[in-house]
Amino acid sequence: MKKIFPIILTLILFSLISCQRNETVQSISEIELFNLSYGKFEEQLSTANLNSIGNVQFGIQMRDGFFYIVDGEAKKIMELNSYGDLLTLFYNEDAETADFFSNSNRADKSIHHEISYPFDYPGKIAVDSNKYIYAVCSIPRDRQEKSEDDLMLYSHTVLRFARDGSFVEYLGQQGPGGTPFPYIKNIYTTAKDELVVVSTSTDGAMVYWFSTDGFLKYMIPVSKKDIPLVKGINDNSDVYLAIDGVVPDPSSYRLFIQVDYFSSYVDEDSKVQSGVNYIQTLLYPLNAEDGIFEEPVSIPPYEESVVADYSRLTYRIPYEFLGVTKNGWKFFILKTDDGFNIEMIQNESQRILRRHFNANHNEILYNTMTLSQDGIITALYLEKEKARVVWYRTDSLIDAILKN
Repeated sequence: MKKIFPIILTLILFSLISCQRNETVQSISEIELFNLSYGKFEEQLSTANLNSIGNVQFGIQMRDGFFYIVDGEAKKIMELNSYGDLLTLFYNEDAETADFFSNSNRADKSIHHEISYPFDYPGKIAVDSNKYIYAVCSIPRDRQEKSEDDLMLYSHTVLRFARDGSFVEYLGQQGPGGTPFPYIKNIYTTAKDELVVVSTSTDGAMVYWFSTDGFLKYMIPVSKKDIPLVKGINDNSDVYLAIDGVVPDPSSYRLFIQVDYFSSYVDEDSKVQSGVNYIQTLLYPLNAEDGIFEEPVSIPPYEESVVADYSRLTYRIPYEFLGVTKNGWKFFILKTDDGFNIEMIQNESQRILRRHFNANHNEILYNTMTLSQDGIITALYLEKEKARVVWYRTDSLIDAILKN
């Protein structure tokens, strides 16, 4: 029988800061580190499909001041320093990039490392403290597999390789050379240098937690039917939930699961269901070792009021779960008209911080962001003339506030 949580939504925590839109939210300055031009050279990004819907395959990860960029179009992965200098380049031996390098007379070919696996890179990447690089790959159709009930397609794998090119292997569900994964939403490395793979399932997510040697340690299903009931929410049969984010804790064997609750909206005149109403978001900790859910924390939504016809309407929108730091800060992000809103929550210290990043979405054709374990947000912005790598020092903000 499911555990029923009392509707204790950690109100003490959220009474510290108002959720109203008219609250003044301070901005964090963008720090531009370097930019990259477009083209086929080794230090450039390919943008052949940048204007095509669904075909943009770029990703970024920052670790210890080094930056790792996936260029799925060119089938390559770049390691750069904070000045944008190319340190290492990995590329598929069957890609156009390989032909280009074979005819090159450049003296720095030692930084080039071929990968023999004929995989595509959708853009998900992670790096551990030993500088082992993990990249999600889409495998060829003739190597994809289906589940016994034909409901799941196993089409992804994870490449693991050393930054000096001395070691390359692919990981599946069981470990090295294992069965491909269902579609991978994201991958993470922990403070213990363990890999966590979050895949989709027919009713939520499937999480694969690997030991440092690459073999499976825990396989954790995250299903809607297993989410604990909450008094005052699940009492209504019209309420349904969506699992919108599953992120591992870097410092312990726990998962944090974002669950958004909605209810059916029925038009009063026609009595016909015409939409949904957002109710609230709860963040559930789940012990990866015993599968037990802990008490959830309520995540305040983004709120914006609009005045029309002498009436005020307030829209409530759930944030997207960005990640968790080693110190337990949970980061949530939402795109706005003039940038991004960030909500940072540390329920252990009963603190919420809200900040805004300015960004010109008319100039940014594509963006991807990542959160480091230390609390630094790094973004890759693909613009019309160039690509920019920037970061936002939210780690410094948190340190300054805690000291005061």
